[in-house]
Amino acid sequence: MNRIASTALALAVLAATAGCMSTPTNLDLSLTRPTVDNKFVVTLLPPVKPAAINQLHSWQVRLASQAGVPVAHARIKVDGGMPQHGHGLPTRPQVTRELADGTYVIEGMKFSMTGWWEIKLAIASPEGIDQVTFNTVVAEPGASR
Repeated sequence: MNRIASTALALAVLAATAGCMSTPTNLDLSLTRPTVDNKFVVTLLPPVKPAAINQLHSWQVRLASQAGVPVAHARIKVDGGMPQHGHGLPTRPQVTRELADGTYVIEGMKFSMTGWWEIKLAIASPEGIDQVTFNTVVAEPGASR
């Protein structure tokens, strides 16, 4: 087999098995973490019932200062995707309202397949600008994690 055919075959196998990538074993799945520049502590609150594939669902975000004081009047942009697949979220989730004590509602979240997803939040508030990324693993319904 020549080099071009060999490379084409390897790429075809890679493309065919791309959906079968396993989740990294050292993936940090913590739901509370500091932002990149340590301006805030953010807690991501997923829906109580795990979201079904291709169904819209809502999340909440709790935003606090490093001292634990709730942060009000923040603007939070939501982004993310699947790092192993190279695509973003299938929807454009948005923070739709602010609740009490620095809690914000994200609506329009959707996952189109099982696997490792990143949820990225860009935060702008009177206290500063920062960002944070959370990892989540979406499993088949009834599958153990």
